[in-house]
Amino acid sequence: MTTVTTTKACEACAYWDSADNKTGECRRHAPVTVAFNVDAATKYEAKFPETKASDWCGDFQPGA
Repeated sequence: MTTVTTTKACEACAYWDSADNKTGECRRHAPVTVAFNVDAATKYEAKFPETKASDWCGDFQPGA
């Protein structure tokens, strides 16, 4: 009998784009707008959520 263990973490997800071995971006959904203040001006930027390789969520899909 063979036992197969599947890790349902970001590092093994088809939607995860690794920046290095420990962090990356979740590409499951479109980027979200982030607002922040710089020198009394509000700036906006669209970003994918940054996650750790060991993070997980309910949208996990095994990578190819």
